[in-house]
Amino acid sequence: MGDLRYADAGVDIDAGNRAIDLIRKAVGSTHTPSVLGGIGAFSGLFELDVSRWKRPVLVSSTDSVGTKVKVAIATNRHRGIGIDLVNHCVNDILCCGAQPLFFLDYYATGKLVPEQLAELVDGVAAACRDTGCALVGGETAEMPGVYALADYDIAGFIVGAVERDGIVDGSRVEAGDVLLAMPSSGLHTNGYSLVRHIVLTRELDWNAALPGTDAPLADLLLEPHRSYLHAINDLRQSVDVRAMAHITGGGLIENVPRVLPAGLSAVIDRSTWQVPALFSAIERAGGVMQEEMWRTFNMGVGMVIAVPRQQAGAVTSAAGIPVWRIGEVVESTGGERVRLQ
Repeated sequence: MGDLRYADAGVDIDAGNRAIDLIRKAVGSTHTPSVLGGIGAFSGLFELDVSRWKRPVLVSSTDSVGTKVKVAIATNRHRGIGIDLVNHCVNDILCCGAQPLFFLDYYATGKLVPEQLAELVDGVAAACRDTGCALVGGETAEMPGVYALADYDIAGFIVGAVERDGIVDGSRVEAGDVLLAMPSSGLHTNGYSLVRHIVLTRELDWNAALPGTDAPLADLLLEPHRSYLHAINDLRQSVDVRAMAHITGGGLIENVPRVLPAGLSAVIDRSTWQVPALFSAIERAGGVMQEEMWRTFNMGVGMVIAVPRQQAGAVTSAAGIPVWRIGEVVESTGGERVRLQ
């Protein structure tokens, strides 16, 4: 009696302290003069630079990377998951024109492995530095009994800002506007439950290439989610961006209508790009219906932008990312919001 320790219940306080020591440098590398205080406080403090803004509106979003973490766990490769987490959130607030200010993460696991957490946070910090976003805090939760010992989940929380008169909300989109596209870097963070089901039922090897692809399956699936921040900022220097749709779960079919005013639809021409080989390989390996592919995956398109027709012709790239004309906005007929042709 009297010898029971928290570690006997599966929670290791010493491991938690070691994890904080391992991530301290990575977190600090994202801090800007706007960050007040350092790691270890009960909250993160961020001073808004009022000289930068006239009438700022704060924009927030939260997301996870879904079951992509299961691929990372199966292959013991975690850094890219941290990048995914930040870039997904950055792209979401970017759709209304917001610039990222600060970020927080939540990591929960059955058994804390400090080195694994450090690898994840290194990815989070790298993406934060690339997008000028300060990592101001987070939470590490060791919860045996809720998560299996080898499992973890991670979620991100972002706050950005946009000028009140600069909000991009799709309200100015009109029939005749052109839809431009930017390519994805792979599956991004959607469709992994279906892919994992195919891998399990077809007994596929993570380290082997699917027919038609040129790299191991794990390499392609763990390719980090692309950030469009720099490309969109570049594009907006010369083009009137009227709406932006981040192509996540639901693909083009579900996400493009979210930024179109009532009464308008999108016509998307699938012949304007070649669907990357990974998507076709998944379709063949799993015997997935084509319609289901287009409702589940981004199919090679990560961002769709609506611009005036007269401005669309000269755009071929932005910040090194290819841009192409994928379709147009038309008056709705019969309630259809997206037509793939």
